[in-house]
Amino acid sequence: MEEAAAAVGAPPPAAAAAAAGAEPSLGATASSPRRLLALLRAKLCTWHIWKTIILGQMLSLFICGTAVTSQYLADKYRVNTPMLQSFINYFLLLLVYTTMLVFRTGSDSLWQILKQRWWKYMIVALADVEANYTIVKAYQYTTLTSVQLLDCFGIPMLMALSWFILRARYRLIHFVAVAICLLGVGTMVGADILSGRQEGEGSDVVIGDVLVLLAASLYAISNVSEEYIVKNLSRVEFLGMVGLFGTIISGLQLAIVEHKEIMKIQWNWKIALLFTAFALCMFGLYSFMPVVIKVTSATSVNLAILTSDLYSFFLGLFLFLHKFSGLYIVSFVIIMVGFTLYCSTPTRTAEPTALPQPSSTGLDNAALKLEENDGETPAVTVQFTRGETVLVSTN
Repeated sequence: MEEAAAAVGAPPPAAAAAAAGAEPSLGATASSPRRLLALLRAKLCTWHIWKTIILGQMLSLFICGTAVTSQYLADKYRVNTPMLQSFINYFLLLLVYTTMLVFRTGSDSLWQILKQRWWKYMIVALADVEANYTIVKAYQYTTLTSVQLLDCFGIPMLMALSWFILRARYRLIHFVAVAICLLGVGTMVGADILSGRQEGEGSDVVIGDVLVLLAASLYAISNVSEEYIVKNLSRVEFLGMVGLFGTIISGLQLAIVEHKEIMKIQWNWKIALLFTAFALCMFGLYSFMPVVIKVTSATSVNLAILTSDLYSFFLGLFLFLHKFSGLYIVSFVIIMVGFTLYCSTPTRTAEPTALPQPSSTGLDNAALKLEENDGETPAVTVQFTRGETVLVSTN
């Protein structure tokens, strides 16, 4: 009776197990957001991520300095000499880094580098010089909005070149992160339109847009080449060679296209100070960018410097009396979220697949092995006698 009562009063074993399993499932459901937050914290709040963010924003500040000084020269003193400003930067690189190569010996010396790969560095320097000149020239034909939007074409171009040249392989999160960054750029452009920073319609929008696309492509070529050289050769070699050939190319182009503009400059200490500030910012950018690229990649660097226009705008609030819009803060946050997501997962490098090549030596070895086995196999002799007895002997 007691056993029957116990059997009647107790729940079935399956129901007891289900009730016991229900409580942990509810607890697991409640703790899943906490686990997700802990996973994101462990993934994003690392020293590598923070170091990458800080280094990238330092590059953005250098670009901001070049943009503000150039705009100040153009608006206040009517000085439009982008090639002269670039020439000063390349000349500083020549004085510092090419001189360092001069004092090197062995295979890393200046003479050996020029003898082995001078034409490659000339192409890289030509792409870099013309990218700097073309993007500035585009502002004369198109609007600021077009430049900001079309300049983003360099990012997918850079990813494509990295895929084929550097063998970089991207994950889904990288494409999502790039899309988020481009959304931030679109928000920034919308803020520019709302705040009235269109700055005219341009004299020939088609020419200006083509120049922006050309500049973005040239920047992509230059950045991919820089990443390859920095990670496989050395930072000093890249900067020294770009300084050498960049000085020659920009000097020749300066003499051809800007000699009249230079003659019109009414020099004073303020203009000289602005030129000096521009040169120092550009020299810092060129000197520091290879360091950041070696730690991360050329693509992540280009995503990081998308915030440079926002820093220029924030300074322009005080220097050029720009109108403020809350969308600039939103765009900054969106770009930083996309950049952080991109850096959270490193890209991988595809290993070259080598196909096995048949060789005659291997076939000869196989035949020789068969001959050896044949020689080691004992010979079997079978003899039949009249008494129907079988004799088997081995030699």
